[in-house]
Amino acid sequence: MRRTTRHKVNLGVLYTVLLAVVLLLVLLADWAAVQENFFDPEIAKSLWPEIITVGAKNTILYTLVAFFGGLALAVVLALMRLSPIAPYRWLATAYIEFFRGLPALLVIIASGFAIPIAFGWRPPGGIVGAGLAALIVVASAYIAETLRAGIQAVPKGQTEAARSLGMSGPRTTIFIVLPQALRIVIPPLTNEFVLLIKDTSLLAIIGVAVGERELTTLARDELSLNSNSTPLIAAAVMYLVITLPLTQLVAALERKQQRAR
Repeated sequence: MRRTTRHKVNLGVLYTVLLAVVLLLVLLADWAAVQENFFDPEIAKSLWPEIITVGAKNTILYTLVAFFGGLALAVVLALMRLSPIAPYRWLATAYIEFFRGLPALLVIIASGFAIPIAFGWRPPGGIVGAGLAALIVVASAYIAETLRAGIQAVPKGQTEAARSLGMSGPRTTIFIVLPQALRIVIPPLTNEFVLLIKDTSLLAIIGVAVGERELTTLARDELSLNSNSTPLIAAAVMYLVITLPLTQLVAALERKQQRAR
């Protein structure tokens, strides 16, 4: 049997098995129980408009704060990581490796409970401020590495040309190198933004006020109140509504960059 024919046969078998499994699940599922426990229209209706005006709004707001706060800190870390001064490099490397190696949930718990208890410190913004500070710290470690790669991808000739025109080192970095590096890393930065949207759900672990709930916290509270999983499905749909356009944007940007190369 020819290789192409064998490949087509294998694909046909895989598709047939997948279709059989799907049909089996459809036939065996208790659809009445599924609808009652996951798609209750009355419970879904009771979530409106709070799921948008509170849950989705706070999710997007927290993501924006964490992303741009992390981006500002990441620029400093990336420049320190590339600095010719060894202590700066060591400090930035230690910071980046430390927070990339820790689970975001652990950092959030430490920021929300451990640090305030240990030092008697009340973070600005209360418990939400503590959670956002943790997300900023973690996000900055990942974004810094992305920016470092972008900075190193900028052709050295750009820096040499700017310096030959009399621009100082800092001005060259700020006005020549960083804008080009940011343009290069737009797709991975957008991916990081999508990840942060989902990471805001970790704030549910530290507890927030009713008006400060993001999607996951709101869904969890409604789940406990109604003993029904419909709020989880509603929150999942809202996450998809927010993230799917962004993932498509990332794909489009990556295709554009590939064509440019």
